[in-house]
Amino acid sequence: MPVEPPSTPWVFPPPDTADDHGLVGVGADLEPGTVLAAYRSGLFPMPLRRRGPMGWWSPDPRGVLDLDELRVSRSLRQSCKRFEIRVDTSFDAVLTGCADPRRPNGWIDTRMAHAYRHLFELGWVHTVEAWDDHGHLAGGLYGVSIGAFFAGESMFHRERDASKVALVALVEILRAGPSAEAALLDVQWRTEHLASLGVRDISRRSYLKRLAVAVAADELWRPRRSVPVEPGRAAGDRA
Repeated sequence: MPVEPPSTPWVFPPPDTADDHGLVGVGADLEPGTVLAAYRSGLFPMPLRRRGPMGWWSPDPRGVLDLDELRVSRSLRQSCKRFEIRVDTSFDAVLTGCADPRRPNGWIDTRMAHAYRHLFELGWVHTVEAWDDHGHLAGGLYGVSIGAFFAGESMFHRERDASKVALVALVEILRAGPSAEAALLDVQWRTEHLASLGVRDISRRSYLKRLAVAVAADELWRPRRSVPVEPGRAAGDRA
């Protein structure tokens, strides 16, 4: 079970005070208690620019992936057979891949890396990793897990479809959890790439209602170190 850190001294403004870009406030710190309090209230941290002031965000609409709406194409289903999925075995390597400064619009700086590593050590952050036949990390993702809530923070790939396979595995892990009916998989902003996988927008009001249920549910994250990826056929699967 994750270890609850000391509570934060900071008080966040309500999410509905966000500006048109979703920015609620600037400042505070990235101590574990602060970051967890933010997620529980519907906010997440992201610098205004790399190494710039820390912003706290609540976009409206919010991108989410409902577990039964994941779209798995035939080619992606074949790719799932090419990788071994491991969980929480190589946090630093996943974070390094996600924080690669050569990636466009990179936002993970040393402050963010330190904050999520601390939360990983306390059991609140998890990685899903796709490894190839040569024992190389081909791609993966990491995110914050609270109850039946999972905030997908970033993903990367070095081989084709590796990050998508990690996402498929994440959905399978969440589907198998004891509180799957309350699960909320948050991806923050919907992009066309994520929309092709089934991500959709919901209003901030709907998001906050679902968040309250999810964070109060039993701990959902109970995967083994290595998990098979055999995606069930979802309604959005393509022939």
